[in-house]
Amino acid sequence: MDLRDEFESIEPRYPELRGRVAVVTGAAKGIGQGIAFRLAAEGMRIVAPDVDSESLEVTAGMLRDGGAEVLPFHGDLSKSEEIEELFDATVQAFGSVDLLVNNAADLFRKYFLDDHEALLDRQLATNVRSPYLCSQRAAAIMRAGNGGSIIHISSVGARRAHHRGFPYDVTKGAINALTMAMAIELGQYGIRVNAIGPGLTHTYLTDALTDPDSYREAAESVPLRRYGTPSDI
Repeated sequence: MDLRDEFESIEPRYPELRGRVAVVTGAAKGIGQGIAFRLAAEGMRIVAPDVDSESLEVTAGMLRDGGAEVLPFHGDLSKSEEIEELFDATVQAFGSVDLLVNNAADLFRKYFLDDHEALLDRQLATNVRSPYLCSQRAAAIMRAGNGGSIIHISSVGARRAHHRGFPYDVTKGAINALTMAMAIELGQYGIRVNAIGPGLTHTYLTDALTDPDSYREAAESVPLRRYGTPSDI
């Protein structure tokens, strides 16, 4: 799914964002790529960390072709040292962080009684620990500056369970709790904290489904009778 067609016609609407610095984790593909494109259309400088180096190179090239200033960062943000490297590189390149979008996540799901201890450990590291630590580092930079905004990409699974939703839904419930706790504590520094909970969304993952008919049927359960798109997010 090539998102350029969806975003190339966007007219900037928020002039206050021009020149500001946005860190979008998991920016190489899917919703994260869409968010990076949308923010770039507003003139933001984009920091794009991702573990998929090949897709990251392609996305960074498309952003540059569109006139964006972009800093790609190939790394695994489940590791504390790579989070430190990311924010050190961001400050060195752009001087600040105005917006953090915690989008990167492991999306796989199992039944509760399935054997998935390794998946649990991976998702706790990627889906909870990583945004927690990224937010700590970004908030410290924002507090020393002029405030900012932190956005967590949660899921409808945080509010109502998927059938076969473990441990993913658990991690997104934790993200919702993290959002509220951070918002209360960080507001005094001019830092806003919010979460977005996407539902059924058309990305490269849905393009790869072997049973697209079931996906189209699922879209009928959505009030708009369609799946979401990265531009909706």
